[in-house]
Amino acid sequence: MNSSIALVTGANKGIGREIVRQLVAAGFTVHVGSRDAERGRRTVDEIGGSARLLTLDVTDGESVAAAAQQVEDLDVLVNNAGLGTDDRPAPEADVDGFRRTYETNLFGPVAVTNAFLPALRRSARPRVVNVSSGTGSLTWSTGPEARFPEAGWAAAYRSSKTALNALTVFYAQALAGEGFKVNALAPGLRATDLNPRAAASDGDPAEAARGAVRLALLPDDGPTGEFHSWGGTAVPW
Repeated sequence: MNSSIALVTGANKGIGREIVRQLVAAGFTVHVGSRDAERGRRTVDEIGGSARLLTLDVTDGESVAAAAQQVEDLDVLVNNAGLGTDDRPAPEADVDGFRRTYETNLFGPVAVTNAFLPALRRSARPRVVNVSSGTGSLTWSTGPEARFPEAGWAAAYRSSKTALNALTVFYAQALAGEGFKVNALAPGLRATDLNPRAAASDGDPAEAARGAVRLALLPDDGPTGEFHSWGGTAVPW
């Protein structure tokens, strides 16, 4: 029987909820990190099994600390909570919008990862998965073959994910000697609340969740400090 324990932030909807569902199916006990306790409870009731509600606002230090006190052991942390932004390019985006986006997309993962490090260090196979975005790839944003060349749209969101990618590398390097595997995931465009531009016909969030679960289940000889697509291929920084 699998006795592994996971925490997924932003887990009451979208990709996060599907990650929880798949980890529960894999035998994990999963803490459903949700800023809204009522929505989190509905997700726990819907998924059932070993899903457990953990009220957690990644932008609130007291909330993060209180949540960490409730989790003694942890094998997998999925930093999935994310905040989208409007499509204004960098020169037109306001500073407060940047701050709000970075609070969730960058400072949130820092606060949560640091708070749960003691629990992760008690694991024999600690794994951290940062849900990023292909739009955060500088390689894919520049040059004649850029996938996302659209004149700097959604600058706050995209740059926050670029910073999250760098953070992934730094944590992977710092924790490699302790057996950690820390990787970033580009989930692809999905029809979720975070992506109002996505049509209902765009990819199923469950498909993206499979990529996160694959990184959560990496073997001891698996990669660390890498950026992967949901399908498992390498994404350039």
